[in-house]
Amino acid sequence: MSLTQATPKEQLEVLKFGTVDFISEPELLKKLEKSYKEMKPLSVKFGADPTRPDLHLGHTVVLNKLRQFQKFGHQVDFLIGDFTALIGDPTGRNETRPPLSNEQIETNAQTYAEQIFKVLDPEKTKIVYNSHWFHKLSPADFIRLAAQWTVARMLERDDFTKRFKSNTPILIHEFLYPLCQGYDSVFLRSDVELGGTDQKFNLLVGRELQKSYGHKDQQGVITLPILEGLDGVNKMSKSLDNYIAVVDSPKEMFGKTMRVSDELMIRYYELLTDLTANDVAKLKTELKEGAKHPRDVKVQLAKLLITRFHSATAAQSAEDEFHRIFVEKGLPNEVPEFEIKVPLEPIWICHLLQKTGLAPSSSEARRLVLGRAIEIDGTKIEDEKLKIELKAGVVFVLKAGKKKFVRVRPI
Repeated sequence: MSLTQATPKEQLEVLKFGTVDFISEPELLKKLEKSYKEMKPLSVKFGADPTRPDLHLGHTVVLNKLRQFQKFGHQVDFLIGDFTALIGDPTGRNETRPPLSNEQIETNAQTYAEQIFKVLDPEKTKIVYNSHWFHKLSPADFIRLAAQWTVARMLERDDFTKRFKSNTPILIHEFLYPLCQGYDSVFLRSDVELGGTDQKFNLLVGRELQKSYGHKDQQGVITLPILEGLDGVNKMSKSLDNYIAVVDSPKEMFGKTMRVSDELMIRYYELLTDLTANDVAKLKTELKEGAKHPRDVKVQLAKLLITRFHSATAAQSAEDEFHRIFVEKGLPNEVPEFEIKVPLEPIWICHLLQKTGLAPSSSEARRLVLGRAIEIDGTKIEDEKLKIELKAGVVFVLKAGKKKFVRVRPI
């Protein structure tokens, strides 16, 4: 859709779906109406500090909403906070965040610039770096910026309040972070700013600073939910190993998506795909009435994600391989090979599993055998004391659990 194909109310209905805070609906409708009338796209801002080298699907919740704005013809300012990364965002922190080096920031910023276009339209995206304007501000400019906010208002932030009450140090430079993020909106003259729910305070600072700096219209603020990870409990995080990375291979992305619970996959549909509210409601009904099987719906989710971050061909290949392994119980396209010299005596199955890397220890290997999780050429192994006589040139496939395969080649 373009600005001429969707009315302001139609745009608003789509943009509201899946959001938490929408500040404020009447203001945003007014902005959309003006944009529609003047055929002038809105300036939609999203900022990300390059604190890590790659993005996961939790980050793309906001990117997906930005993509909806772009489909309506609006312009996205993707702000890479290479200056604010030097301060370190204190949001959600119980301690001071150590600042990154310039080299780390530069490397991470480059990967961000590459990865966002797996979701966003390059022709409707402008990448900006806030160091471009902050490096030009004088000390007097920073003093004027700091004078726009009080310590009392800064301590309204939940994380600062907790640290203050627990006598955990709060460094002065941390107070500068929300002010700098807010000044980004002043400089860019943003019409709307998006972020996660944990960024609400910072987004509102931008709105207030625009007013302090004499802007006639303040930015609208939209917050999106924090996406739960594969465990369905904690937020998606690399440190918790419950994430799907944007740069994951199609095979990895498919396998991880199939681990998502039936309940959580609906939330993934809401936040990570282009399905409308009506589409999601229909999907819920079909699942409830048994018209669709949860596994088939999950497969479709995996294919949608892989298509977005790779291609439709890669999505179909990943599904075919998954079906071959888990439904037809075949082998994946690529099976790692392990060469082993033929020993003088037959080898204990648990030692073989350990040598091939399918089990970290003999005790874990024994547990896998007793749990009927081990197969040799498709035949389940249930004898923990089994000894296998290896013969040079006689190749066989060891399987542990559902996903681990090794082709054993005795030499």
